[in-house]
Amino acid sequence: MILSVLDQSPISVGQFTEEALENTIALAEYTEFLGYYRYWLAEHHNTTGLASSSPEILISKIASVTNRIRVGSGGVLLPQYSPLKVAENFKVLQALFPGRIDLGLGRSPGGGKKTRSALTDGCDKPLSSFSRQVRELQQFLNNTIPKGHSYYGVSAKPATNSNPGLWILGLTERGARHAAVNGTGFTLGHFINPDQAMESITTYRKKFKASEGLKSPKVNVCVFVVCAETDQQAEELALSQDMWLLQVGKGLETRVQSVEEVKSYKFSTEDLRKIKYNRRRAIIGSPPTVFEQLRELSHTYDTDEFLIITNIYDFEAKKKSYQLIAEYVQEHDH
Repeated sequence: MILSVLDQSPISVGQFTEEALENTIALAEYTEFLGYYRYWLAEHHNTTGLASSSPEILISKIASVTNRIRVGSGGVLLPQYSPLKVAENFKVLQALFPGRIDLGLGRSPGGGKKTRSALTDGCDKPLSSFSRQVRELQQFLNNTIPKGHSYYGVSAKPATNSNPGLWILGLTERGARHAAVNGTGFTLGHFINPDQAMESITTYRKKFKASEGLKSPKVNVCVFVVCAETDQQAEELALSQDMWLLQVGKGLETRVQSVEEVKSYKFSTEDLRKIKYNRRRAIIGSPPTVFEQLRELSHTYDTDEFLIITNIYDFEAKKKSYQLIAEYVQEHDH
């Protein structure tokens, strides 16, 4: 089993952005020490609770303070940007850190209508252009813009000996098809919505077309995980993540609240129903519990790599969660 990390750089209540980003850097260094394979940074805009609005800058910082772990985006929201500019950003990263960079792409609008308009500088860029943008991005990376194309003669610089690993993040068969027809890896966002997971992965593998960067289908799965010494301790830590997901779903406060704050909150019947519903996106428990559930997902999805995301209030408990998972998997995954 291959363990990796997705980090949204969450901000806890009472914490400054600077501290949240310091924690991201510290977690990257620590998870590399623990043997994690990738460290991906998310992209979110116009939110008080997530500091990762520029994955490219964080990738550069994290790759510079680590030595082995692959570092990438999970993911750059391509519909808002120019394929050429994204290609050049990641060619620079690849030149700085050869063989360690991943370029994960998302189709999300990045926020509400007004936020998206601000990101695109008011240009009307339909989400339906995503597959065309992915294709152009690959052509810029590989310097294969065809004759007759309006961008023929434009090449992404600097020239590099290799390109970043290319992935598309998705939740549905549509996202899976984008990854399949463009010959990229596919990251399933189980942590957002697992309802169409099996159909998506089946579609991806069935429709996959080999590309210059990837000859056979490649799948990894991102899932919320909270791990502690006992199931009971993990359940308590997860209260802050439960509340965070509830608040995000309501469009309310997106900073992570403490367990004590959550315990004092009066939940409605609907809140409790929603918390229980959200739990299908997560694995919570002791190391044996987490390992068994990851192994079940591994068999279900036929993949051996998981990107683990842990959005809890206490940073030391968060580090411990990643530590317990890594050590147990290394000892028992035979």
